[in-house]
Amino acid sequence: MLSVFVPTASSLKKIDGLSADALPADAIWIDLKSPVPGEDKAVERLVGIEIPTREDMQEIEASSRLYIEHGARYMTATLMCAADSQAPRTTPVTFILAGHRLVTVRYDEPRPFALTAAKLARSCSPNITGDGVLLELLDAVIDRCADILERAGADVDSVSSQIFEPSAERGHARTYSQILLTIGKKGDLTSKVRESLVSIGRLISFVLVETDAGRWSKEQKVQFKTQQRDVVSLTDHASYLSNKITFVLDAMLGVVNLEQNNIIKLFSVMAVVLMPPTLIASIYGMNFRHMPELEWTYGYPLALLAMLLAAVLPYMLFKWKRWL
Repeated sequence: MLSVFVPTASSLKKIDGLSADALPADAIWIDLKSPVPGEDKAVERLVGIEIPTREDMQEIEASSRLYIEHGARYMTATLMCAADSQAPRTTPVTFILAGHRLVTVRYDEPRPFALTAAKLARSCSPNITGDGVLLELLDAVIDRCADILERAGADVDSVSSQIFEPSAERGHARTYSQILLTIGKKGDLTSKVRESLVSIGRLISFVLVETDAGRWSKEQKVQFKTQQRDVVSLTDHASYLSNKITFVLDAMLGVVNLEQNNIIKLFSVMAVVLMPPTLIASIYGMNFRHMPELEWTYGYPLALLAMLLAAVLPYMLFKWKRWL
């Protein structure tokens, strides 16, 4: 799908449904979502650049993601998608700065794009160019990563309290399974956010180093450096969350092992307590002809008393040793 954004007096107007041959010359942001061959060829003719393929965007080496070609700057970053769903994922997005235009190429729906389009549709500078749109997009992407990390941190704290604070549901296998599943999901989400932040940090560094000295205003350079500091701090926070998730996972496995050991100890105590009465019952259950106790008047109650004492004495010993 091809979306074109044209500046007006105080906003950025989005135009959808244009034919590939009717692109306005005053467009400053061209958004290609899952482009078909006719759309990317039309953009190539208008802007004078080559649109990278989906396979090119998925390359992981820096030289294939950040480069200059025919005066245009190609920058590919990994962005989060569907972070609020049960299956968060990452997707590569390419930003191309060619003259005063910004071309974005993507094959998914990262939320910052819709947020940025809505924000610029309400108000923006009348002199906005593709450079300003790029700054707005990066701001939205970084804010989105911060929000995801905040929620992930809150969820990890909640899981941690379930592990370390007494609860009536402790010991249920279903509860442990849910906690382990939550920890695993938050670990995967944090890893994906950190991957996204690393790619964004590289993109910003590339822009600051490789761009023409006079391209950016002083205010824009300050904004880029602020974004760079935000990315560094969020990356550190993502690393902290990863370490915390690892600690919580180890603690959870330790709690599970402790519960299993308690169950095994209970069965072991029961086996030791019941062993002497079982032995006495087995002895008097033998069918020998000459067993003098069988003729005793009080033989049966004495046997029951012996079995009771044989069970109680080991139990009292375990309580005295504080093994129970």
